[in-house]
Amino acid sequence: MSFSGDNLHIEPAATPAQLPAQVAAAILAGFDRHYALFRYSAQRAKSLFESGNWHAIQHLARERIEYYDARVRECVHRLKASAAPGDREFWQAVRHAYVALLGDSGHRQPECAETFFNSVSCRILHRDYFQNDVMFVRPAIATDYLDSTLPSYRVYYPLTEGLRRSLHRMLSDFGLAAPFEDLPRDIDRLARIAIQRLRNTLTRNMGPRLGSDCQLHVLGSLFYRNKGAYLIGRLVNQGMTYPFCIPLLRNPAGQIHLDALLFSAHELGTLFSFTRAYFQVDMETPAAYVDFLSSLLPNKAKAELYTMIGLQKQGKTLFYRDFLQHLAHSKDQFEVAPGIKGMVMTVFTLPSYPYVFKLIKDRIDKDGMDHATVRSKYHLVKLHDRVGRMADTWEYSQVALPRDRFSPALLDELYARVPSLIEEDGERIVLRHVYIERRMTPLNIYLRQAGEERLEHGVREYGNAIRELAAANIFPGDMLYKNFGVTRLGRVVFYDYDEIQRMTEMNFRHIPPPPNEEAEMASEPWYAIGANDVFPEEFGRFLLGDSRVRAAFMRHHADLLDADWWQACRTRVSQGRIEDIFPYDQKRRFCRIFKDKYFV
Repeated sequence: MSFSGDNLHIEPAATPAQLPAQVAAAILAGFDRHYALFRYSAQRAKSLFESGNWHAIQHLARERIEYYDARVRECVHRLKASAAPGDREFWQAVRHAYVALLGDSGHRQPECAETFFNSVSCRILHRDYFQNDVMFVRPAIATDYLDSTLPSYRVYYPLTEGLRRSLHRMLSDFGLAAPFEDLPRDIDRLARIAIQRLRNTLTRNMGPRLGSDCQLHVLGSLFYRNKGAYLIGRLVNQGMTYPFCIPLLRNPAGQIHLDALLFSAHELGTLFSFTRAYFQVDMETPAAYVDFLSSLLPNKAKAELYTMIGLQKQGKTLFYRDFLQHLAHSKDQFEVAPGIKGMVMTVFTLPSYPYVFKLIKDRIDKDGMDHATVRSKYHLVKLHDRVGRMADTWEYSQVALPRDRFSPALLDELYARVPSLIEEDGERIVLRHVYIERRMTPLNIYLRQAGEERLEHGVREYGNAIRELAAANIFPGDMLYKNFGVTRLGRVVFYDYDEIQRMTEMNFRHIPPPPNEEAEMASEPWYAIGANDVFPEEFGRFLLGDSRVRAAFMRHHADLLDADWWQACRTRVSQGRIEDIFPYDQKRRFCRIFKDKYFV
């Protein structure tokens, strides 16, 4: 077997016994090529951040999502061309040889390589082979304490060399090829804010002292996304660990400055939200990065952390393992999800599990809508910058679940609405294609049950979500409250994608005045309406029927009913403007705290 660039060859085996080892080596070579490209993408993100090429960073992020499936397809094509046997005994031997290769080579990404093996073999084998003796249903290579050639994080000692000197070295060690605007000023601000927030965090009897064990641990690569770079670390002091993040931004003059200090798991959790685009991070050993992040965000599953650092396929693997574990330790049944039923999706849930399962209906009750169109919309969201306002989804095929865990009402619903996507296989129900998404409280239910303060918050968040989606070139299409959800942190997120379109595709219009009284009273409009015409002043008719909601909406978002606002937003998007949508509270920005305007 030889591997060079795009050419991967499986040489004719001297004996049949040698073929499994060759197939295993070919699959591992395919993964290694994928991961080399993955790391190169992160390295490119660093140079693009330094030069301020924001459109190229977004393009790179979209392109990288496609890398994995492309490498899998290449590998499958070459394996099929080799006419390797497809029986269980052969693939058991391939798996055994693969594990040996990972172990003998001291591989730095074994968990991801195992997932790649699963992706390749799933496209070759029948689902009856989806068992641990043939694939990696469970991991074979432990990643505990696995680290890169150089340690994954750097350590600084503020008591030994002084806090400001430690911060200076911490920032300089990233080797950014762009000047800082005023590094001494930023370090002074950072130190002052850090000491203040540490004082607020420590218990009163301990005071804001730095103990003898005080250390700063900082991951060796910056995390790049859109117009920001993020330094991720932790402060260890007096036996306690404090997570922190320092966002770095680049001003129009090409200079870098520190924008804020995030100093809690809550603030970092927002940064790593499932509603945001994936980071670009250069990691030799991703397991070490995820272990570090888990120490900062103990309430986030490793599946989410792998996904947010761009290894979404590994995230899918871990999510599915966690899901199987939950099924084994729970007894409740899958049931139809509560809420208003949609015209495109059939949705069900497991009450004890915080996710919903969405299947595209066989018969979609919308003109011009079919399975391919719906899938393309979901794929658009996967590739797009979600700006904290669109939920990410896990997409699976051939998911086998115990039949006795389905309620009779749900089975009736599935057979009536999605018969082409389900199959009975003995005691299992197989879902041929399904989207799995974080469960949220539908906004319509939230608003109906809310008191005055919560209603005000929900309406304000709803309008902010629409504004930020529009700034990111997304028009939701169907803006009914039922298509938005409220997260556990109170953030409003859009999750119904079958009607989304790009802002640049839409034509926002004022309703022209009627030519006469008869036209105004007619049941049909007196003006021509194009396919992508939108009349924002009509939004109020179907959104603002509740007087409480209307009052709150008009206080915060009355301009969303004006076509001029939408036209101006579309113009900015058409000109290529990327708005600043920060994944942290604006009150944390140094320019707000120190009341200056050094960043525009």
